[in-house]
Amino acid sequence: MTIREIRENLFSFEKTHYLAHCISSDCAMGAGIAVEFERKYKLRSQLQSKGHIIWPTTVLIGKIFNLITKARYWEKPTYETMRVAVHEMRLLCEKNEVKKLAMPKIGCGLDRLHWGAVKAIIEEEFKDLDIEIVVCYL
Repeated sequence: MTIREIRENLFSFEKTHYLAHCISSDCAMGAGIAVEFERKYKLRSQLQSKGHIIWPTTVLIGKIFNLITKARYWEKPTYETMRVAVHEMRLLCEKNEVKKLAMPKIGCGLDRLHWGAVKAIIEEEFKDLDIEIVVCYL
């Protein structure tokens, strides 16, 4: 696994990488980068068609990993719910032979987790997987 952080628009990687972001189980996607994911990919209706989503988990829609780390949009995730969602994403990466993944600093914007701790979770989960992870920030 390689992980690198770059100042770049996440969506510039949509053709070459799978993308990842965090959402709530209620699929509100009304704030933060989730708004852009909904605008570009119309994820809400696809996620809602799956029925009630038990969280924490990760749901793959096309090439988008939706890490579901909390029940409602106004709640905050914990490091444990983030760990479970990242683990589920890793399993889906293995199953789908994903070699390139791009994401923002997940859980660290509106959700207020600390990037150093979240990055350590990602590094631990993906350490023995052959994958390139690009973390984008502006």
